[in-house]
Amino acid sequence: MRLDHISYAAGPEGLGACAQRLGSALGSGFRDGGLHPRFGTRNFVLPLANGVYLEVVEALDHPAADKAPFGQAVKMRSDAGGGWLAWVMAVDDIEPVEARLGRSAVLGHRRRPDGVDLTWRQIGVLELLDDPALPFFIQWETDAALHPSTDGSGPGIEQVEICGNQEKVFAWLGEPVDGMDFRIDWVDADDPGLSAVHFSTARGTVRID
Repeated sequence: MRLDHISYAAGPEGLGACAQRLGSALGSGFRDGGLHPRFGTRNFVLPLANGVYLEVVEALDHPAADKAPFGQAVKMRSDAGGGWLAWVMAVDDIEPVEARLGRSAVLGHRRRPDGVDLTWRQIGVLELLDDPALPFFIQWETDAALHPSTDGSGPGIEQVEICGNQEKVFAWLGEPVDGMDFRIDWVDADDPGLSAVHFSTARGTVRID
């Protein structure tokens, strides 16, 4: 199990302006990631160091966004002003997580503007809706060469700040995390969940809350 990506929900400024603001702060440009048809969302992505990526996501005016848990989570965060939505863990085999949670993972796919379709299975968004400190899980079914972090020479993650119950989160993970080369600080904040991320950039450390 390893960190796959971190997700930031666009606020009233909209997806493009939010990606431009974050990209300017980090000194790196986002690219249009395309649509998540099943979830009623779309994103912009920024490859980071160490096989991780950052996505900025918004909900579309589409019934899928109201029906799918991920679309609901994005809408809730955006309606609250936008900000950090989730941290997402990649697993090589999602079946043990399915067995632990007692349900099947949801199929997901994202159609890039160039027509390439990325596919995966994910699970745990329902729990994220209840406790935003909990990550959800993803197993990619697309060739590793197409992972959104590929060709990334962008910023690295130095530290994340999470407001939540540390014991509950690590019990939820269920197994050790590989290659965690950044620090997790457990903080008090107004809202539970991912509160801030510290990035290493060419300009030095940049904290985004």
